[in-house]
Order: sequence, then structure tokens, then C-alpha cells
Amino acid sequence: MIDLHTHTFFSDGELIPSELVRRAEDKGYKAIALTDHVDASNIDIVVPRIVKVAEELNRLQSVKVIAGLELTHVPPASIKRLADAAREMGAQLVLVHGETPVEPVKEGTNLAAIEAGVDVLAHPGLITRDEVRLAVKKGILLEITTRKGHSLGNGIVAKLALQENALLIVNTDTHAPGDLVTEAYAKKVLLCAGIPEEKTHSIFQNSVHAVQKVL
Repeated sequence: MIDLHTHTFFSDGELIPSELVRRAEDKGYKAIALTDHVDASNIDIVVPRIVKVAEELNRLQSVKVIAGLELTHVPPASIKRLADAAREMGAQLVLVHGETPVEPVKEGTNLAAIEAGVDVLAHPGLITRDEVRLAVKKGILLEITTRKGHSLGNGIVAKLALQENALLIVNTDTHAPGDLVTEAYAKKVLLCAGIPEEKTHSIFQNSVHAVQKVL
């Protein structure tokens, strides 16, 4: 299993990074991204610390640790500037908290994230066909999530992505130990979102390619 969307106590997760990574390693994970929630108030604090701990854990653990962040409820006009700033601080993976049916994310967030060229648009359940087409042109990964609530939007994301040949990945959006899943469970989520079984392997491979790109 490769998971490119998790949270530690640097935002609203329950675990310190070392414990989260160890639990992922024990569950058989090959790679995990630490992508805590940030905005303009804490990006300069969280990102350097995640970068530091990722570097240390990569020397000591078998699971590959990716230093990332999730821009969350950020005004759409600020997304590009903050994404660029995060990369300058050493972030290897930039996610944006997409427009989901279960949170009041500001309209225009999905489009702003895609236009900014972020790496992953997380649980973007309210995405439009035109936005999916732009994501294809930009090579942006669209997330199918195993997380309760946000997963309500998986069906439309999968449908549009399959129709437009967009790049999909599956992530957990882990906040607590019980949120980590096996690859077998992630596959079930993909199938329930309407993705044909023969396409699930390529979706897992998209995560492999994303890890290879940043490490």
C-alpha cells in the first residue's frame, strides 16, 4: 500500500509522525506521505518540521516517507502562492483539500488547485468535467478516498476520471491509527466507486510513479 494523504499531530491527526510511520510500516506500507493541514498561519512552521522528520525516518525505516502538506480551506486566490512557498521550504508533495460534499470548501478551490499545478487534488467530489479535463492536461492526480464522509463523492470523481482518462489514486486521509487500510481494502473502495477491476492495478501504479517522481 502507498498512501499519499495522512495527518499527524502537526494538524488534526492523533499521532506523532514516527508512530504513524511505524504503524504504516507494520501494516505493510511501502510509502507514506505526511500531509498535514496548513494555511498561511502555519505553513512556515509545519512544512520544515515535516521535511526534517521525513529525512530522519527515511534513514531508519523501510517505508519511504514523503514530506508533504494539504492546503485546507485556503482562499482559492492564495493556493498558487502557498503551494510555491511550500515547495521552496522543501515539500515534496502538495495536496489541496478539494471541494467535498461534507465540508463548506469555497467554490473555485478545485479549479484554483488544478491551475496552480498541485500534485494531488484530495477528495474533489464536486469537481466538474471541465476541471477534470484541465487536470488531465496538467497531469494532476485526483483522489479516491477511503475516508468516511469524503468518500460520498468518490462515484462522480471516478466516473468523470474514467471518461476523461484522468490520473486517479487512492488514499486514506488518515487521522487516527484505525484509518490506515490494506491494499485489499483500498481495492474494494475503488470497485465500489465504480472502477472496473482491470483498472485498479493502474491506479495503484499511479501512486508508485508519484513516489518515484519525488524521491
